[in-house]
Amino acid sequence: MQQAKKDKNAWWWVPLLYFTQGLPYVIVVTVSVIMYKNLGLGNAEIGLYTSWLYLPWVLKPLWSPFVDLKSTKRNWFLGMQGIIAVAFLGIGLTVSSNFFLTSTLAFFWMAAFASATNDIASDGYYMIGLTEKKQSFFIGLRSTFYRLAMVTGEGLVVIAAGYLENKYGDPAKAWSLTMIGMAVLMLTLTMGNLFTAPKFEVLQKANTDAKQDFLKVFGSFFRKKNIGIALAFILTYRLGESQLVKMAAPFLLDETTAGGLNYATETVGTIYGTAGVIMLSIGGILGGIVISRDGLRKWMLPMVLSLNIPNLLYALLAFTKTTSIVAVTATVLFEKFGYGFGFAAFLMYLIYVAEGISKTSHYAIATGFMALGMMLPGMASGYLQEWLGYSGFFTWVVLAGLPSLFLLRFLNYPPDYGKKENV
Repeated sequence: MQQAKKDKNAWWWVPLLYFTQGLPYVIVVTVSVIMYKNLGLGNAEIGLYTSWLYLPWVLKPLWSPFVDLKSTKRNWFLGMQGIIAVAFLGIGLTVSSNFFLTSTLAFFWMAAFASATNDIASDGYYMIGLTEKKQSFFIGLRSTFYRLAMVTGEGLVVIAAGYLENKYGDPAKAWSLTMIGMAVLMLTLTMGNLFTAPKFEVLQKANTDAKQDFLKVFGSFFRKKNIGIALAFILTYRLGESQLVKMAAPFLLDETTAGGLNYATETVGTIYGTAGVIMLSIGGILGGIVISRDGLRKWMLPMVLSLNIPNLLYALLAFTKTTSIVAVTATVLFEKFGYGFGFAAFLMYLIYVAEGISKTSHYAIATGFMALGMMLPGMASGYLQEWLGYSGFFTWVVLAGLPSLFLLRFLNYPPDYGKKENV
């Protein structure tokens, strides 16, 4: 069988592959927060335990060269997606047990390692299967479907759990059925990727990365020009979001006496799954279009601002203590649009940092630092919230957006990077 040509069937496999990449991520690091909140854990415990689940994404550069050396990216992501389905089934079967915390965390760790490896393979497949011009063009679609998966997790999955909780009056049973359903969904998505993803690597005996020594791959990344500034920017780009994402759902779910808005689980899922999904899609697609039209330089500042300005609205909700569904929905709507729009620039910058002979492994290293920038602040988020209260916490989240703005002036990349050539 011949190797498929670059860009083949991209409109089919890019959306499905990145939806499948985003779904286990959001279940592990975000939906787990809501699940454990429903099951009675405190905010400090939730922030600490679920932030530790970022660790596989931090460490994934350590085994990314192995993914290059053995088999194909396609085989890797199909295998990892199957393991994730098994892990979700394990959570569903043990969440009602007396040892639910230990067992579910173990299966979440299993899913996290498989998901991080799936990311390496999927991102490598994206860079191998598309030309540079198409990588820029599809960055918005890729980002959109990744974020659609996140909103599906935060929205539809949480709605389902909330509905089942109301039906049975038992949060553990509700989450058990929900996670079993997630296992079935992951298996279905895996089969979809099996049939839509072309075999770009069939005729490749070894790719460029595999010809290099493991340590040389790592060393070449840290010898890149201005890598220190680049890593500082990567670590701080999502500093505010990394804490907001851990405490936004507890804020909506907590009792008003604790400073929360006392929303039902099903209502929280509905808000994220309606307004959120629409605005996230618009933001992500628009972000990819404007970068491919004008280049990254023109839109970097607006996109950094779009990611951080919505944090002000959460602070406003906390200070006013309004429970207005209109105000809360508008906040989520603005946040999701800014999230989708702002993340397009970040993904394009990560691709730029990874440029070179070992771009698959270098991209894994760059995203590992991105995960570290999510993990460490997230671990402290619950303790900070309990110490500062919700109003003080969201004020801190707003201030956490300033370092990335400061670092913008020191970044060095081609002004037209990502711009689609006129043909």
